[in-house]
Amino acid sequence: MVASPGMVVLAGGAVGLLMGLFGVGGSSVATPVLALLGVPGLVAVASPLPATIPAALTAAVPYVQAGEARLRAAAWSLAGGIPATVLGALLSRVVGGPALLVASGIVLIVIGLRVLRPIKEEALETGTRRRHNRPMLVAATAAVGLFTGLLANGGGFLLVPLYLLVFGLGMRQAAGTSLVVIAVLAVPTLAAHWALGHIDWAIAGEFALGLVPGSATGSRFAHRVEGTALREAFGWFLIAFGVFFTIYRVVRG
Repeated sequence: MVASPGMVVLAGGAVGLLMGLFGVGGSSVATPVLALLGVPGLVAVASPLPATIPAALTAAVPYVQAGEARLRAAAWSLAGGIPATVLGALLSRVVGGPALLVASGIVLIVIGLRVLRPIKEEALETGTRRRHNRPMLVAATAAVGLFTGLLANGGGFLLVPLYLLVFGLGMRQAAGTSLVVIAVLAVPTLAAHWALGHIDWAIAGEFALGLVPGSATGSRFAHRVEGTALREAFGWFLIAFGVFFTIYRVVRG
């Protein structure tokens, strides 16, 4: 039995806050939450997508206004991410499965533990040099895009750590850049699921009522939090969600 519309709206608001704060979006968080509320599998994956695009764009606005969304890095990320996302979606019929989903939860835990560790100034300088190596940036984000297509999510869970740990961006810069990329990467995923009839538009609308304002609130609050504290909160969130997601997938089989 699907939860009441009010619960779906509240769930959208909670996921939106996380999107605005940390630059993560897509079905990674929304799908398990909606499934717990009784929404069937494919519908739980696809129904958040119509709101993901406006929510990500809304959340990105304060980051862009503050100069903390690296639009050039986002453009190069999309050059690698878009074709790889389409390829990942096509491969998901062959490669996808419970083991891959459980592995993704474990990856989140490992990344969260690394994000909690301080990032040295030398690492930031090295990351900046890597970011200006455009082929490397395209290749790395293509890998994220492939994973995004396989798991049908927005990719922010991997993009933000990638920008933080590999390409030398600060937490707010990583979040803002990720939101711009998520908004675009969600388009082909939405189109595919819409064509396949996986979207329940009533649930999508209810979820959007919470997701869009929630993301706007989260992004504005992020600018009141010191960068290191925000990064550490993101690390703990990755660990907690990674544990939850892994258990969730194991139990569901």
